[in-house]
Amino acid sequence: MRISEECAKCLYDRQKEKTGDPEYLAEIKALLDNRKDTDTSPYMVYLFNRIHTRHFGKGADYRAVKREYNDLVLSMEGDLKKEIEGAGDPLAKALMMARVGNYIDLGAMNHVDKETFLGLFRDTEMREDDERTYRSFVRECVEAESFLLICDNCGEIVLDKLMAEQLKKRFPILKIRAMVRGGEVLNDATMEDAEYTGLTGIAEVVSNGEAIAGTVYDMLPGEAKRAVDESDVILAKGQGNYESMAGPGMHAFYMFLCKCGLFTGRFRVPRLTGMFIEEGEGLT
Repeated sequence: MRISEECAKCLYDRQKEKTGDPEYLAEIKALLDNRKDTDTSPYMVYLFNRIHTRHFGKGADYRAVKREYNDLVLSMEGDLKKEIEGAGDPLAKALMMARVGNYIDLGAMNHVDKETFLGLFRDTEMREDDERTYRSFVRECVEAESFLLICDNCGEIVLDKLMAEQLKKRFPILKIRAMVRGGEVLNDATMEDAEYTGLTGIAEVVSNGEAIAGTVYDMLPGEAKRAVDESDVILAKGQGNYESMAGPGMHAFYMFLCKCGLFTGRFRVPRLTGMFIEEGEGLT
């Protein structure tokens, strides 16, 4: 997904909020001014973080907030599972709950509010457009042998696990893989989070190989590339994965909440509207 001028300004302003250091900001501006059409926001932030480390050392440590939200959603797991299993279509319910989890995003938002997050569970019904995508998703899974879930944030990964459990029940022969970040970046889920939350007991988990809040195919290590190439169905969670993956040559389903002006404007929806879309619907 190409970086617009509005998005470039937002990316720069977020770095300016961190520091007023003129040398650092000059490097950031030069990167943005000379970006290629194929560069995406997650990739640019990956480059920013490398420059930040060179100038100032490691950035903010999100491990405490990651553990906080992993523990919060783990504490809800029993009740959520009961609600999912009591639904008319448990897989559909689990998918909508997994979408709610995408709220826990300290990259797209300056502040994550626990009450707002919990309030989003009051509406986990599919809209008409969700149902249309869901029918296509189920048709693809019926014919598939392998499935790849590309994860996004901590806390959210617990809800992804519940969704993967329902996917396994509905399609017992489906081989389920999940992909997480290859290093600490914001509050995104890593292999440590996958192990802590129990996702590794449900799916084979692979790393994207880098501390990048997205999925850039050319940066993936061999195992992760094979997971992408060999999967019959791909579901990618979060704005960063959509930004870095959507486009020609990649067929995938995407699920996220619209949390910034770029996404609310693109999809013409209010902030925090959930999207469940399929590549090929004029979305590149």
